[in-house]
Amino acid sequence: MFAPETYARGVPYDLFRELRATRPVCWVEEPADGPWPAGPGFWAVFRHADVRHVLRTPEDYSSHLGATQIRDPDTAGDLAFVRAMMLNQDPPAHARLRRIVAASFTPRAVRELEEVIEARARALIDGVAARGTADYVELAGDLPVWTLAHVLGVPERDRRLLFDWSNRVIGYQDPEYAGHATGAEGLSEMGRAAVAARPALRARPDGSAVNPRSRAALADMFAYAHALAEAPRPGSVMAHMREGGLNREEFENMFFLFAVAGNETLRNGIPGALLTLLDHPEQYARLLSEPELTDSAVEELLRYWPPVMDFRRTATRDVELGGVSVRRGEKVVVYHASANRDETVFPDPDRFDITRAPGPHVSFGHGPHLCLGAHLARVQLRAMLRATLEGLPGLERAGEPVRLASNFQNGLKHLPVSWRTR
Repeated sequence: MFAPETYARGVPYDLFRELRATRPVCWVEEPADGPWPAGPGFWAVFRHADVRHVLRTPEDYSSHLGATQIRDPDTAGDLAFVRAMMLNQDPPAHARLRRIVAASFTPRAVRELEEVIEARARALIDGVAARGTADYVELAGDLPVWTLAHVLGVPERDRRLLFDWSNRVIGYQDPEYAGHATGAEGLSEMGRAAVAARPALRARPDGSAVNPRSRAALADMFAYAHALAEAPRPGSVMAHMREGGLNREEFENMFFLFAVAGNETLRNGIPGALLTLLDHPEQYARLLSEPELTDSAVEELLRYWPPVMDFRRTATRDVELGGVSVRRGEKVVVYHASANRDETVFPDPDRFDITRAPGPHVSFGHGPHLCLGAHLARVQLRAMLRATLEGLPGLERAGEPVRLASNFQNGLKHLPVSWRTR
């Protein structure tokens, strides 16, 4: 369950089911994995009720003490740096940071983007319709990057830098993604300056990637963020960040959060949604014939293929959880992927059903850290699915999908598909 290679074969839902029934909170070892040293271990949480309890109780389960990734940062300095991220804050500090950028993600703000997002999705599909084949991961991945660039105010010619940064941070456990880097050709002046500031991507003796959760490993991204903030587009997230009174660490981590989290979850979630539909052809056909089911289908797809599989907290005191004693300072990792298949909450949870009444899935989290961009994510997922279903008739697999090796992101690296050309 801990090894990234496990998830390159698929999410271990059978194991999650067994653990929900027998050890709903259990201790998991953290063995060394390649260049990554062994860790102290953690408490894994599998039941829906326990997962939601941990997420809504920051006074007992802190995002700030050890940050929110399973692996501990390499150094005390790295931990101090990532603690400045909104994702790694507890109330009330978390609420202060959230308010600074929340205006860009209100329902009204997202509604104003909805038409341009739908138009972009249709243009992406129209652009490949005559080809008959594509790697859907590459095709669909353009929409969240384009949307994020629009929200941040990143110039069109610099959008591909967002791919690089998210690949480096999210895909560091996967060799194909960890060393991905774009060249400087065609970038803006500040984009070229950022590439010039890029650190060595494979600095470890065995050639593997450095820990991406550090300022040194993302020097190019932060150089770009500061340059972009010099003249942000009015009304953009960058403008709100510049005006919000953030200190240097808070500013850099806020850009980090949007550039990666605002991108990678949809880059994984949209192809994962299509693969789920292709693997359930009767549901695919029904959605094609009954487009009014799109909203319920989106919720079921999010439940069935959560883009993020887990998040970490740290116990602030000795507590009881799921029948076990958790000691102060121990890591507690909640498994969204397991909670979304909890049979006490979702009847017949392994059945994919686009008519299922929307339930309390935790794909966007729960409690104070409920995903700020959840509404925007739903809009993008809905837009890309509708454009795909309407624009690519007879869609089917054209080869085996290739999954990302990551114990954090539920991702696909490749999804070859084909369709009938008109």
